[in-house]
Amino acid sequence: MSKFLPLLDGLKLNHPLKTLSDDRKIQEAQYIWEHESLGGIAENNNPLPRPVVGLLILTFVTAIAWTFPLFGQRPNAAIYADYITLMHSAPVQQVMDDKRLTTSARDEKAMKMIVGALADSDSPYEFQRIQHPISMNDLRIMEPKIVELQNQHADLHEYSIIGADVALANFEGNWRTDANGKKVRSRVQPWWDKGYMTSVYYFFGFCIAVIITVKRLPPISWKPDHSIAH
Repeated sequence: MSKFLPLLDGLKLNHPLKTLSDDRKIQEAQYIWEHESLGGIAENNNPLPRPVVGLLILTFVTAIAWTFPLFGQRPNAAIYADYITLMHSAPVQQVMDDKRLTTSARDEKAMKMIVGALADSDSPYEFQRIQHPISMNDLRIMEPKIVELQNQHADLHEYSIIGADVALANFEGNWRTDANGKKVRSRVQPWWDKGYMTSVYYFFGFCIAVIITVKRLPPISWKPDHSIAH
């Protein structure tokens, strides 16, 4: 905690949009600004141009808009339920029993058959399956847990796939009614939570850090006298 104390020295919150430093810290900053030559470089005390601020905001919004489907799309067990059904179908089992192929070749060919069969049918998980491909070994590890959840009539959307493991999601979305008529928290990933919230937090954290750093400097109404050190 002590390493953060210098950041709090001279902190003033009366006019945060003007300055976050008290008179003493402002005077110290002004003295350093005017008496250090900075290698002969004259640095003015001007605000960041508004078009530049607008460009930064536009860049961020555009980046989020373009990557909206890519951030934090956590695969859930419902995506792969059909994989398990097709894995036990006759054509796939025929490939798995083909001794002319190596084990890896059988697995690869069987998975291609499963993916191909699912690609020919309309599914709400089509995009997520493309984003999160799995191997036959992953599917074998997932199968017992997914089948167990299906036997329990659990909502597979509430279970995330972490590696090859199936775990209850840590989302806390809306309330739902379980099989016993009790109100419980839904673990389904909310439609608005695509993981980009993490990016938003980082962005605003960066902006706040920059604002605090800049506003610890003298107000932009003060103009340094460059003749002192140059």
